[in-house]
Amino acid sequence: MDISIQPKLTEGLYETPLLHQTSFWSTVKHQQGVHSKAFDLKIKARDIGSPSKAPYLLDDILILFQQVGPQTTVGYIPYGPSVRPDDEDIGTFLEELSETLRPQLPKSCMLLRYDLPWESPWTRDPDEFDENGQWLGPPEPGLQELRLNWGTNVRNLHKASTDLLPADTMMVSLTGSHEEILASMKAKTRYNIRVAQRHNVQIRCGTHHDMDIFYDLYSQTCRRNGINLHNRTFFEAMFAPHTRTKRLLDRSTDFDLLIAEHGGTPLAALFVVYSSMRATYLFGASASENRNLMGTYALQWEAMKRAKARGCTEYDLFGTAPNNDPSHPMHGLYRFKTGFGGHELHRMGCWDYPFRVEEYQRFSSQEMIAKGYHIR
Repeated sequence: MDISIQPKLTEGLYETPLLHQTSFWSTVKHQQGVHSKAFDLKIKARDIGSPSKAPYLLDDILILFQQVGPQTTVGYIPYGPSVRPDDEDIGTFLEELSETLRPQLPKSCMLLRYDLPWESPWTRDPDEFDENGQWLGPPEPGLQELRLNWGTNVRNLHKASTDLLPADTMMVSLTGSHEEILASMKAKTRYNIRVAQRHNVQIRCGTHHDMDIFYDLYSQTCRRNGINLHNRTFFEAMFAPHTRTKRLLDRSTDFDLLIAEHGGTPLAALFVVYSSMRATYLFGASASENRNLMGTYALQWEAMKRAKARGCTEYDLFGTAPNNDPSHPMHGLYRFKTGFGGHELHRMGCWDYPFRVEEYQRFSSQEMIAKGYHIR
């Protein structure tokens, strides 16, 4: 397989709907203390089964480096790379890419972790669906690894014990009119949007001065759902001076902080990020009281309308359960988000290519106990 790479400035990353592979996201992560590198990729088209008439495909990749030990980092590739090989070539492609990148990485880099944006090949396997057409999820990790390592030289690809970014999501098409988008939603969701309208729930665009409101709502959400609380600086990076400068220089990626209120009382808030033709619901929070006013429904609908007005053609609801299993901890989110219509997307999740095997084995064991480290 023929892959060549060339280091580049993160400022030169291509425009892409994959928010986490943008120059903007590199800037946000830099504000959070995470360093990054970017590389141009040149891939022989026939090696990955591409129908392109051009002999080579051009892509690029953003790698974030997270400190996980005194002299140890993980090279994390969030939702990358975008170019996808044929299913049977995935393993050999990731192996060749990893080994090609290896000399360009810091000596501290113990492994590359690919948070793959590609739809899982198991979604095309009829045996992975139940009698109601519900996807059951991929097979157990050992069988996944057997498939991906088939044909590789060193059989070094491992399914990570945790997926850092959502592997399962809902993608809502914004190509129709407002009436058509509403018509594609479930009746209960349309009803709840109208409830919010009847109660005169107002949506406004917030600023950095509204971070107190967002973080209070976020804290309520975490307490209510037993979620680990991120430090406030995690979100304030979106408003950092260098991030604002990046937004002014590169208008291909931008965001809004939207706040739903009733009579001046905050009900819910979300960050929606616009990147190329896609809008992503990135962070969200809601109050524990006044939930009968349906502020979260009004907020999502407003975010979709704003995204459409900016020229986006799809809206990523960013994270659900893989199916309608009531026992799944994200079942409530599944019911809420599937109500907005759209189609389910099941990505492949995180895959590791370790460079130091014994150290990786220790790290992987610790990660399973600690429920993973979180960089996003």
